[in-house]
Amino acid sequence: MMLSLSLVAAIVLVFHLLGVVAALHAVMTVRTAPGAIAWAGSLVMMPYFTLIPYLILGSSSFAGYVNARRFNNDRLREVTHVMDAGERAARDASVVHAPTQACLRALPRLTGMPCLTNNAVRLLVNGEATFAAIFAAIAAARQMVIVQFFIVHDDDLGRQLERLLCERAAAGVKVYFLYDSIGSHALPGDYVKRLLAGGVEARAFATRRGFVNRFQLNFRNHRKLVVVDGECAFTGGHNVGNEYMGRKPPLAPWRDTHIEIRGSAVLDLQMVFAEDWFWAAREVPALLPPPAAPAGGMTCQVVPSGPADAQETCSLFFVEAIQAARWRVWITSPYFVPDEAVSAVLRLAVLRGVDVRILLPARPDHLVVFAASTLYAYQAICAGVQIYRYQPGFLHQKVILIDDEAAAVGSANLDNRSFRLNFELMVMTADRGFAASVTHMLEQDFAQARLIERNEYLGAPRLRKVAMHVATLFAPIL
Repeated sequence: MMLSLSLVAAIVLVFHLLGVVAALHAVMTVRTAPGAIAWAGSLVMMPYFTLIPYLILGSSSFAGYVNARRFNNDRLREVTHVMDAGERAARDASVVHAPTQACLRALPRLTGMPCLTNNAVRLLVNGEATFAAIFAAIAAARQMVIVQFFIVHDDDLGRQLERLLCERAAAGVKVYFLYDSIGSHALPGDYVKRLLAGGVEARAFATRRGFVNRFQLNFRNHRKLVVVDGECAFTGGHNVGNEYMGRKPPLAPWRDTHIEIRGSAVLDLQMVFAEDWFWAAREVPALLPPPAAPAGGMTCQVVPSGPADAQETCSLFFVEAIQAARWRVWITSPYFVPDEAVSAVLRLAVLRGVDVRILLPARPDHLVVFAASTLYAYQAICAGVQIYRYQPGFLHQKVILIDDEAAAVGSANLDNRSFRLNFELMVMTADRGFAASVTHMLEQDFAQARLIERNEYLGAPRLRKVAMHVATLFAPIL
């Protein structure tokens, strides 16, 4: 009996010692004070219940990613130096050193990437238009194809992509395929083996470098990017799967948006991919400069963000976009779990008289996130924000419209996971013609949406209200 008690005491002591060590790690690495306090307190008080969740969700170490970024950036400079004189001159001429649009002024320094003109951007509304354009571009590839998605399924759409990539690789095209190891957890190994056998360079993005991150489920690479021959690129909200084509009820029809980009910004998008590929494969992929001739007159700012950034790039990007609005800011997102900074700037925009509208889905795909979003939506409504719920199907697009001159499309959601936990990619555009196209698209979406009132929360059963408040406790990882 004494031995058993001594063993139990020893186990308890070990747990508490490990809890203290993990709590110190949390204090040193968790980026927000509330998150650090929550982890540290629970690890010290209840290490038996929180050590494993901390290993899975809380710990992060991106020193390796930052070091890889430095080395990769050196290699990228070498790559850009081999551009011919015409290509370098075109690149230099495309740089906008002093953007006039308020939403662009801070972004070059925030992202470390220049604001560039001489671009053309085209809206791709929903899956049919998006994948028709992507597959047509890949089928015409002559030199290189880059494909990166958070989720890839081995279904009709996924196999169509697989066949196309293998065909291009067999034709001598250099093909890179990068997928997230957690987002694509259901992707069978045979799918990747078929790509490798077909000559495709295929890798999984994982944050598991070193023992500390071995069990990590957070910090996913949520970017979606396709680049063909350095000439055109595609990014937005779509992943690869039948549901993104609206073929899987009950979330169908699926509402999403992608964009096609041509011009100087395509090289910056390749550089974003190069960082991720270097982390996954420890090699710099081949990069191709865009054609020297201007593709159009649009100004674009590529905005990559992630947990390896020195600052909270994604959250600051939303703050800058909302703060820049003079009379209108419309945002669409499948999730609404804003942090304090974004909540505050939304309220300030309303107080300035800005038309602030947020479009959310009416149907949930994640119940906990939907419950938390409902409570945050109620708080925003009380501050004067207009919240709409899209009725026909599931809304997954990530779009921001600022006044009548700027719009952003990409992969970032309006939630803490995108702000601080995921690697994301947005493209901010400054062009009145493109903003008019986005306005027309969103007006159609809002016409199929229902403006929600405070009663969505106030009229909910008491038990559901309790669930909403409990769900917000998980906001740091939603």
